Amino acid sequence: MRGSLGEKINQGGTADIHAWAPGQVVKLFRQGFPPRVGQQEARMIQAVFTAGVPAPEVLGDVTLDGRFGIVLGRLDGPTLLQATRSGAVTFAEAGAILASLGLSVHRMSPPLEAFNLRTWMDNAFRLSGDIVPKHIASGILALIDRLQQPGDGLCHGDIHPDNVIMTADGPRLIDWTYSIRAPAALDHGFTHISLTEFALDVTDNPQRPLAVNAAALSEYARLSGKPVAALRQAMETWLPVAIVRYFLLMGGPTSERWRRMMQRAEAALRPHDGTG
Repeated sequence: MRGSLGEKINQGGTADIHAWAPGQVVKLFRQGFPPRVGQQEARMIQAVFTAGVPAPEVLGDVTLDGRFGIVLGRLDGPTLLQATRSGAVTFAEAGAILASLGLSVHRMSPPLEAFNLRTWMDNAFRLSGDIVPKHIASGILALIDRLQQPGDGLCHGDIHPDNVIMTADGPRLIDWTYSIRAPAALDHGFTHISLTEFALDVTDNPQRPLAVNAAALSEYARLSGKPVAALRQAMETWLPVAIVRYFLLMGGPTSERWRRMMQRAEAALRPHDGTG
C-alpha cells in the first residue's frame, strides 16, 4: 500500500504507531508477533467500524522488514488518559465515556471473525506450557462452560483511558488486538483489572483510576438499565477468567501484584474445580 514509514507517534505492548501517509497511520507489530493475529485484528476493526462502533477505519495492510502492519485512518487528539491528567475531562466524564464506548461494542452482534472465548482459552493453555497450573486452567475452562451462553456478544478486551482517542468528532476506541466473543461482564472485568490493579503501579494519582472505574460501572448501569449491584456481581463471577487471560497474554507473572491476583483467581475457582 502506498505510503512510507514516518515518525513514531505512539507505542504499545505489541506494536508501534507510525505516520504513514496524509491522514493515515500504520500500526506496525513487533518483530516476531504472529501476522495472523494482526490480520485478525484488522478484520475485527473493519467489522466494528462498519457496524458504527467509534473505531478507526482500516485502509489496508503492509509488511515491512517482516513486520505486519495495519494502515488506519489517523485519529488526532489526546488520549482519554491524557485528558483526565490535564483536567480537561473529569473522572466522572471519563467513566461515562468508557461506559458509552463499551456499550456500543456490547450491543453489536459479534462478527464472524471474532474468536470464541472458550476456544481461545483452550488453545492458549495448550500453547503456554506450565505458565498456568493445570488445576487453574481446568477450573477456568469449567467456569466458562458453566457461564458462557450461545448469545454472548462482543468484548473489546482492553477498554481503558489510554485506548481512547479524544478526536474532534468524539471519542474513538483503539487497540482491538484482544477482542473476543464473550459476555459484557468479562469486559467489565478487564477494565476493573486495568484501573484497580495495573494503573496503580504507574499513576501519579491513585484516586483517578479508581474513580474512573467506579464512574464507568455506574454510567454503564444507567445506560443499560441494569442495577450496579448486578453488573458488579456478574463482573466478579467472570473476574478469574479476566485475570488468567491477562496472565496468559503477558506471558506469566511479572510482579508480586500478579502473584496475588492469580491467588485470588485460584481461590474463586475452588468451589467449582473440585479441589475445594
